[in-house]
Amino acid sequence: MNTIQITGTAFLGTDFSPENVELTINNGIIADISPARENSGKLILPAFFNAHTHIGDTVGMDTPIDRPLKELVAPPDGLKHVILRETPKDTLISAMRHSMEFMVKGGTTGFAEFREGGKEGVEALTKARIPGITPVILGRDGGELTGEAAGLGLSNAHRLDAEIEAAAAAKKAGKLVAVHAGEGGIKDIEPAFELEPDVIIHAVNFRPQDIRRAADEDIAIVLCPRSNWLLGVTDSAKKPPVRELLDAGCRVYLGTDNVMFVSPDMAAECAFLMTAYKTTAEETLSMASGGFSLAGTSSLIEKGKPANLYVMDDAGLLSLSRKPLTTALTRLGRGHVCQVIAHGEDIYSKKYE
Repeated sequence: MNTIQITGTAFLGTDFSPENVELTINNGIIADISPARENSGKLILPAFFNAHTHIGDTVGMDTPIDRPLKELVAPPDGLKHVILRETPKDTLISAMRHSMEFMVKGGTTGFAEFREGGKEGVEALTKARIPGITPVILGRDGGELTGEAAGLGLSNAHRLDAEIEAAAAAKKAGKLVAVHAGEGGIKDIEPAFELEPDVIIHAVNFRPQDIRRAADEDIAIVLCPRSNWLLGVTDSAKKPPVRELLDAGCRVYLGTDNVMFVSPDMAAECAFLMTAYKTTAEETLSMASGGFSLAGTSSLIEKGKPANLYVMDDAGLLSLSRKPLTTALTRLGRGHVCQVIAHGEDIYSKKYE
């Protein structure tokens, strides 16, 4: 039996209640949560799930934002797609592996990837995958129907026959359908809803009727606030309408978007969301970890749940904090992550000198 024991202040259950405990993990499952006798100076948090990435874009990291969004990222001839076509496959695989390693070291053990490049693009990510991290691969141009893919990831909806047919084929195969919508305007919102997607990305320009429809149809919404601000599609805390989405009962997840422009750092995403949109620490962690549902699992710290979590050194701040979870999400960051557990396996342990 593979057993791991961790002691620290853990944020338990759906309300992330902080309690000083000893966790016992047996064969990938949280087998016991018991009161701890001493404070270890560690914080134990549910692992992050990055619900929207384009990690192939790592090959164009920090490309200048010197042209309109469409010219930067829209297929087939946006700058990112030109760069991807010109990149050797071995370089692409190495770059994607780098971003996955970066995510793991920051407490992210799952991600939903919009994978360009058709079947070859999906195969490249499969080859790049590192132990422990769970990718939900959303392919396109035929890649969505490969065995490794979890579904379809559309750039936008334009009511084109090819998009409609691809979405229908993915659904028939029992796969997910995800689509960008409402990022730069409202024209693509209704066409996106018509595809009956499981997930909509961005929703920057969602109107009250769009919010209501997403809630009624149980369509998950993935927000990427740092990317939205950096790429100039918003400069307001009202866009995307974060508070309205949450209050309407929408399932809202958090992602980091294009690695070309934004690092896949979920702690940074959390801190930005809390600062710009005034979300609570509990709401933010729920968004940052809830995307595991797309992979059919969870990172909630509860007895009987799969063990997907990460451990931080509290740097002596816990005794001073009036709100431990806020401290963990906004003051400590990835530099204090010292251990990461995925599916009950220790996949990262920081070595101190």
